[in-house]
Formats: sequence, C-alpha cells, structure tokens
Amino acid sequence: MTTLLLTVCLSVMGANNKESYTLQMQKLLTTYRMIHGLYVDDVDANELVESSIVAMLKELDPHSAYISPEDVKKMNEPLQGNFDGVGIQFNVLDDSLIVISPIPGGPSEKVGIRAGDRIVKVDSTVIAGVKCSRTRMVELLRGQKGTKVKVEVRRKGRKELLAFTIIRDKIPIYSLDAAYMVSPTIGYVKLNRFAATSYREFMEAVLKLQKEGMKDLIIDLKGNGGGYMQPAIEIADQLLEKDRLIVYTEGRNSPVQKFDSRGNGTFEKGGLVVLVDEASASASEILSGAVQDWDRGLIIGRRSFGKGLVQKPINLPDGAMIRLTTARYHTPSGRCIQKPYTEGEKDEYGKDLMERFESGELVNADSIDFPDSLKYKTLVEGRTVYGGGGIIPDVFVPIDTTTYSDFHRQVIASGVLNQFMLSYVDEHREEFRHKYKSFGQFDEKYEVKEEMLEALVVEAAKDSIEYDEKEFAVSHDFLFLQMKALVARDLFDMSEYYQVLNTRDKSFLKAVEVLENKKKRLAYYNQQD
Repeated sequence: MTTLLLTVCLSVMGANNKESYTLQMQKLLTTYRMIHGLYVDDVDANELVESSIVAMLKELDPHSAYISPEDVKKMNEPLQGNFDGVGIQFNVLDDSLIVISPIPGGPSEKVGIRAGDRIVKVDSTVIAGVKCSRTRMVELLRGQKGTKVKVEVRRKGRKELLAFTIIRDKIPIYSLDAAYMVSPTIGYVKLNRFAATSYREFMEAVLKLQKEGMKDLIIDLKGNGGGYMQPAIEIADQLLEKDRLIVYTEGRNSPVQKFDSRGNGTFEKGGLVVLVDEASASASEILSGAVQDWDRGLIIGRRSFGKGLVQKPINLPDGAMIRLTTARYHTPSGRCIQKPYTEGEKDEYGKDLMERFESGELVNADSIDFPDSLKYKTLVEGRTVYGGGGIIPDVFVPIDTTTYSDFHRQVIASGVLNQFMLSYVDEHREEFRHKYKSFGQFDEKYEVKEEMLEALVVEAAKDSIEYDEKEFAVSHDFLFLQMKALVARDLFDMSEYYQVLNTRDKSFLKAVEVLENKKKRLAYYNQQD
C-alpha cells in the first residue's frame, strides 16, 4: 500500500519537489516501521495508519476526509441510486417491522406483500418481539441480486402467518422527493440530493409536468447538501440557452475546466424559481449559482451553505477512500462561494450555521454583510451578487420561528410523532383505502381531530416529554399540518407529503406569488445598486 501511494503521489509532482517529497515519505515510513517493530506494546497497524491519514487530512480543509470501507459502502448507495434488496419502505413499530409500502414493481410487490404487513421472520430468524435492531433487520433482508429470502408475515384479518419467498433485485433509491402541479401553469420539483439518477429523475418529472400544462417551474433545493457535480451541470444545461458557462473548476494541480450549456434544453424559457436555504450546499450551489448569474431565474430563501471546494475520490486498496480537495469551483460570473475556513479548524467551521442564527441572519436579510471586494455582477441584467460564502438569494425569506416549540422539537427528535402516526395509519389503513380513492379526495376531506393531538401528548409523556400548554398552543396548527402530511405520506407517497406541507412553507408560497405576478418578478431582476 505504501509503495503504491508513494508511486502515485510522485507521479503528480514536479521534478523540483520529488527529492523533498521522497525525504518526507521516508520519514513517515521510518516512524511507522519503528513503532511497528520496537514499540513496547502491541499496536493495531490498521488503526495506526488510519489515524495518521485522518490527522493529515484534518490539517487541510473541512471537506478533505478519510472514509472507512464500511462507510464508503453506506455513502455510495444513495449516490449510486440503488442497492440489492427486497424493495420495501418500512418502519419499526412495537418491536416489529411494518411495511409502509412495497416499492412499485419491486420484488416484494411482485410476490404480494402489502402495506401494513408485519414481517415477523426472515429465513430462520425471528425479528418481531425480540428487540431486533433496525440495522440487523436491514442486514437480514438485504443480499445479492438473484438470491432468495423467505419471510413470514402477519396480516390483519388472517389468523395464520403468510409465507413469501422473495428473489432479491436492484432497488432504486430516488433523489426526487416530489413533482406535482401547484396550479394549472406552475410545476414543482424537489430534489433531496444530486445522485447518479438525479438528472434522469428530473427530466422525467419535467416532461410529465409539461404535458400537464406547466409553463413556470419551482425547483426546491432546500436541505439538499449536494452530491455528484455532473447531475447539477446536466440539469442546469436544461435551463440555459446555448453556450452559457455553467461552472468552472481550478486548482493548484488541476487546470481550468469549463462546463458550457449545449442549447438543447427542455426548459430554456418560462418563469423559474430555485429555493435554497442554509443547508443547500455544493451541487445545489452550482445549479442555483448558474441560474442566478445568467438571470435565468430567481433564487428565493436564505443564504446557502457555502461549499465551493471540489473533492476527488481516491480509492485505497482495502476499500477505504480519501476524498481530497483538488480544486475550487466558480460560478459563471467568477464567484467562488466557499465560506471562509481556517486550516485544521474543522470544529469552528461547523459552528457557522449556529453563528448565522445567533447573528440574526436567518430572520433578517440586513444581517448579511459582505465586503465590496466580494461583489460581482450578473451576466445579463448586471445585478449585484456576492462570492465568499454561499449563494445569497434574490428574495429573502426568514426562517419561521413562530411555529416551533420545545415540545414540537422533542416529539420529532425522539421519533414519537412519527411512531404515533405510523401506528394510527396502520390501525385505520383499510378504512382510509375505502374512503379516499385519490389524494385529491384525501386532501379535501381529511382532517386531524383534536383527540389525536391529545393522544400524542399522552404518548409523548411516556417518553418523558413534558406537556406545556403555552408551547403546545404555539405548535398546534403546524402539528395539525404535519400530522396530516404524515398520513398522506403513508397512504400515498413523499410527493403528497410535500403537497400538504408546502401549503405553509413561506419560501414555496413566495415562489408561487412571484411566478403568478410577472411584474413583481421583473422588478426583482431590475434591482441594481
């Protein structure tokens, strides 16, 4: 391993540096050999090497990192867009696995497994009533494509257990949470990450919405921490006219690489809004930066995270990986949106979001302050934009602090709310199926009743979450909405979940208002110094 690493590193260095570098590597290897051969106690060689790599990378920037073989697998699955398994969405309720829904066309649906089924046994292992961990349940159900797994299921209305043999297959992981028509002409798409399948998912959604009459589009990137750079570039390509620079990267040993639009996009015209917040990062900022710099659409929300560094994945022989920062990316106007950091101070870097809250930035646009040296101009309208710390939105929407309370935060963080609603839907599933044949019917007629909130308070108390009348009153209306959204998710899908929640999302509502009022939209484009 060390010889291979030395060879690779020397190959990317200039001749003037090789002699010095070889001496430093010899120092490092000598230290390792001496510890391994002479140290008073036994040492774990793997742990020693790993801790050395971690320590070296810690001295660089906040995003260079060592990833263990186990974590590489966990990290890659959501980005690659699939894994091998049985194809169910599930939750753990009352110490048993309950199927929320089988994935359409997946191996579980094909053999007849339904929403509400409780899987009590996997092959010869009982998983219900034995305090089996969620991780262990996943391990038992997952396996190589083509292999078989036998499950036994308890289904309401059936006395005996039902046995199914499932042939495992590739199971898709979707990065698109929602896509629906907000009005007869406005479409909405929400991406939770930029994965290998994101561009295809986005295109399928946009084409479907266009068939339904979409003229204007809202792309929701709130909470989207990024992922692969390429899907962000491909999506931007669909929004921009020909020969528009989307992004360029540059580093000490990485020459400038430019990415331009090709001019064959499916949504180059029409009103466009991109929603961002303080958790929108990396690839989200590439897309929103390109849209803003070319005055193609408006950015609405709060200042994005500020990650403008490009990491190169370097695979190590044992399956581990180094993610090494090799370049910075720049938006079309030349902005680097990487927020400031001090080398070796990753802990301080992570406190930035708390500092934004404490400074009042999340509730007051005037609290955002950047020096004139970071000023840039958009490339069509000449509007002022800033580099050096995320994408500052064209339309600021403060974080909503009026609906949250300690009680609300605790029932969410503890999982009490989710478990309570899952149990509630499971109990009424057949009734709901007969009563609501479509989401439209559900959305119009279903109401959360006061007694449900009272029952939630009782469940919360079992988890030592104290009831406070004033706090409960603060969160009352939003809890109603959230509970309805969770019922919609379990009966239908994530898209319906967001359709319910968005009725109170201030960034979403501002986007709809701007798109419906063309004069107001143009006024934002005409704002200059």
